[in-house]
Amino acid sequence: MTWLQVYNPLGGIVLSALVAGIPLYILFYMLAVKRAKGHWAALASVVAALVLAVAVWGMPVGMAVSSVFYGAAIGIFPIVWIVVCAIWVYNMTVESGQFEILKTSLASMTEDRRLQAIFIAFAFGSFIEGTAGFGTPVAITAAMLVGLGFEPLYAAGICLIANTAPVAFGALGIPIVVAGQVTGLDIHTISQIVGRQLPFLSVIVPLWLTVTMCGFKRTFEVLPAIIVAGLCFAVSQFTVSNFMGPYLPDIIAAIVTILGLGLFLKVWHPKNIWRFAHEPKATCARSQCPYTQGQVMRAWIPWIILALFVFLWGLDPVKKVLGSALVVSLNWPGLHNLVVKTVPIVAKDAPYAAVYKQALLASAGSAVFFAGFASLPFLPNYGLGKAVNCFGRTILMLRYPILTIALVLGLGFIMNYSGMSATLGLAFTMTGAMFPFFSPFLGWLGVFLTGSDTSSNALFGALQKTTAQQIGVDPHLCVAANSSGGVTGKMISPQSIAVATAASNMVGREGDIFRFTVLHSIAMLVVVGMITLAQAYWLKFMLPGG
Repeated sequence: MTWLQVYNPLGGIVLSALVAGIPLYILFYMLAVKRAKGHWAALASVVAALVLAVAVWGMPVGMAVSSVFYGAAIGIFPIVWIVVCAIWVYNMTVESGQFEILKTSLASMTEDRRLQAIFIAFAFGSFIEGTAGFGTPVAITAAMLVGLGFEPLYAAGICLIANTAPVAFGALGIPIVVAGQVTGLDIHTISQIVGRQLPFLSVIVPLWLTVTMCGFKRTFEVLPAIIVAGLCFAVSQFTVSNFMGPYLPDIIAAIVTILGLGLFLKVWHPKNIWRFAHEPKATCARSQCPYTQGQVMRAWIPWIILALFVFLWGLDPVKKVLGSALVVSLNWPGLHNLVVKTVPIVAKDAPYAAVYKQALLASAGSAVFFAGFASLPFLPNYGLGKAVNCFGRTILMLRYPILTIALVLGLGFIMNYSGMSATLGLAFTMTGAMFPFFSPFLGWLGVFLTGSDTSSNALFGALQKTTAQQIGVDPHLCVAANSSGGVTGKMISPQSIAVATAASNMVGREGDIFRFTVLHSIAMLVVVGMITLAQAYWLKFMLPGG
């Protein structure tokens, strides 16, 4: 027996949309006001969505529950699988001592605090975002900067601001993959559009960081390094996202930036070495690295192998072979083709498919998993037994983030299948031609509430698609803008701020960090909104096929 979606259950689209937003209000309240843990906030929102879907939108109970479990299943695989494997590789490098060598080699390149911030918070942080995401880069880079002698507030704030440009392609492109999953749109087209928006922001982030630290006058002293870092990252991000897909833009752009800036700093350094006011003046431009080049290279090998494996997994011949092996395909019980979309969301009644199809070996997470084992010979005193034990500890460590991701994906899917996302989308069409400008604001709100660009895309991806179709704008653009705008909300997300305070020994001073980052967040958001509006109407040639 099928069920026909209803989009205006209360007789007025504005009222219906206000009620449809109740699960999101609960999420906002619990995260931003009550500061509840993510999994409890997500659970409360899912329960509210279930009640509304059944009691107000009239969705059968069985279908409502099934849609939550369908979303949770997609949250577990492929999303959680990627996160667990990436953080497992990181944990192994820490336990083997290789990460300490890598950290020291990065810090020894220059004594100038401005350049250290660009190199560690921006370049290296982008690399960690590309492989792990989900708060890991802020935790690592903030701890590194504090260890180098940065003031804790600046260490936390700078790392949060720097963790913007790479977020949309973080954790091996998972935000883009999820956007495609929840909307049914082509992930490569979404990747291309994001890659034609974020580079405009990426190229100025190094400048933004240094101005925040020391003002415009002192920033011009390191302008050559800023230009090198910004161009290395932005050009690489554009190229990879447009010609290789969403999985490797951050990793390759970060590696290019690290190498480019590293080589540049071997032949150039500023005349004046800038340090914080409470610090003694530096006696030289850079300190001596206590490790040999061979030791430093060995510390980088696991990450190089990881990048290589993910690259190979993205090649068509490899994808075809792996995509045909160990495939799980399931018409989701109690949901597949039982929900029917109707006008005005679609031109005519159409069944809403719910097929869980995953090629287990072809997942990017599987590439990282095998890369981890391939790295073992290069990790000193670290064998198979330790690797397996580390994998178990990583899962245990991530048990609550795993639950949170599953619940948030479940929330996104019940809002989609019940029609609540469509109701919100129809209400947003009232902004008319200006919606492309406000489209990134939805992504920003989603990341603020959930701490994750992935979760934001799960929540609002379908809404963006629906609204774009209603106003005659390319839906790929608005879905991409949700992810691009979302990156600017990362620095003020309570979840991200909590990670930053823990890493910089500032627990209890969350309000200070929020005030440090909020204006930067809004300013960057407006920039993305203006870019999206221009691409929707006047700069259509910038879009794929435009």
